[in-house]
Formats: sequence, C-alpha cells, structure tokens
Amino acid sequence: MLQITRLCLAASATVAAQRGIALTAARSIDQKWRAGKGLPENPNAFGPLTNLPDFTYLDGRPTPLGANQKRRLLKQQSIAARIVELSGELEFAKQRHERLKETAESEKQRLIQNKLKPKGHLLLKQKK
Repeated sequence: MLQITRLCLAASATVAAQRGIALTAARSIDQKWRAGKGLPENPNAFGPLTNLPDFTYLDGRPTPLGANQKRRLLKQQSIAARIVELSGELEFAKQRHERLKETAESEKQRLIQNKLKPKGHLLLKQKK
C-alpha cells in the first residue's frame, strides 16, 4: 500500500511538471546592474538612437520627425501639461487651507471676545 502511494505521488508530480508553461518573458538584461548605473530598464527607451533623427540633410534643413518621435513628443507635452495643471491645483489647495485656518482662528478669537465680558462692578470700573 505504501509503495503504491509513493508511485502515485511520483507520477502526479511528473505530470504536473510536464504541464507547467511559463507565460512571462525572460529578462536577459541584467536589471540590477542597469539600476545601479542609473540607466532605464529598457535600453531602447531613451538615448541617441531613439531621440535623434534617423538622417540629416547636408544643406542644413530640419529633418521631419519620425512616427515614434512625434508620438513621444506629444506624450511628453501632455505629461508636462498635466504637471502644470496639478501644480496649480496644489497651490490653490495650499492657499485655501491657509484661508480656512485664518478664518477658523478669527472665528475662535471672535467667540472668545464675545464670551468673556466683565460684569457687575468690573464693567462699571471699565467705563470710567
């Protein structure tokens, strides 16, 4: 009985190992080295081969942008616009917070001044 159980377990382990399929791509680039040097994960994401034009005219005319260069430029412009928008919202939130704090403080001072008034003979001494 014990031998049959061991055989069944060994057979099921073999079947499970045969059916395993890796769905992730293997990274052949040493990512730790690239991160340590301050380089991007993808070496083709940034650099002269990616950012500079493919060719230049000898007479100095500007070269047209490539399709990917144009797409990248538009993406960077939209990111820059979003940064400007969010920084404006942040400034507005800071100013609003300061205004609310000042309003709350002035309201607190007004309440304290209205609550604590001299009464009786102290009030008469104050008027003289």
